[in-house]
Amino acid sequence: MSSSPAVAAPVAPASPLLAQLKQTLRGWPVIAAIVVIVALVLVAICAPLLGTSDPGLIDASQRLKPISAAHWLGTDAFGRDVYSRVLYGARISLTVGLGTVVIALSLGLLIGVVAGYFRWADAIIMRVMDGLMAIPGILLAIALVSLSGASLFTVLIAIAIPEIPRVVRMVRSVMLSVRTESFVEAATILGTRVPLVMWRHMMPSTLAPLIVQGTYIFASAILTEAILSFLGAGIPPETPSWGNAMAEGRVYFMLLPGLVLYPGVLVSLTVLSVNVLGDALRDALDPRMAKRV
Repeated sequence: MSSSPAVAAPVAPASPLLAQLKQTLRGWPVIAAIVVIVALVLVAICAPLLGTSDPGLIDASQRLKPISAAHWLGTDAFGRDVYSRVLYGARISLTVGLGTVVIALSLGLLIGVVAGYFRWADAIIMRVMDGLMAIPGILLAIALVSLSGASLFTVLIAIAIPEIPRVVRMVRSVMLSVRTESFVEAATILGTRVPLVMWRHMMPSTLAPLIVQGTYIFASAILTEAILSFLGAGIPPETPSWGNAMAEGRVYFMLLPGLVLYPGVLVSLTVLSVNVLGDALRDALDPRMAKRV
């Protein structure tokens, strides 16, 4: 007696969103951006293992030396190794970018959810956010750093605060559109508590926009930190950061252009890569935007 053929188990179809995300992240500009970002993260983590020396070590006898076997990118006006300061500066810049994203998205999500769900709080919160957005972000950051003193935490807060109103406005718009959906109204009619309705039914709709917004905040924070340090209102000068390196090297640009160019190129590459990745995520998570573009 012949045996019946085995029936193959049905394969679950891939998620359309996941398929779109894979398709969008397959282009060579996106791959190059991801490679650059991963390389910078690895450099920041493994800086002590990449042939660097103490980035704060001052040696007056080695001031403004060109590229050599002892100093792969030369030295600055204090005799410090530029190669070491550039690599260790990646730690500061990436920390500022990531910290700003965490602070801005966390507070912006919390405030935006409240503004979008409770009508009585909407007018008060949004007027405060409009007031913050009326002040140029760089001026607000300089004022906060000047009042509180220069430190990594102060710079993080100073850069994050101007970004919060943008996140609040974005989350609020999503919450206003989701609040009238039938599944939210059904959950409310069934007596589901308000915090649970917001957490389970409404906040997941903000995930995709928050991811895209986070990439732009990350890039903007790195650029803002470099500007603040360049103006002398950011990270303390003795701390190696890309902004500090450019600020200290501008005086000697005609003599050693690399003092400004090396950190400047890394800032540009980082911001460009993060923006390219953010555009790709936007196209993947919002196909309607991709069609309009």
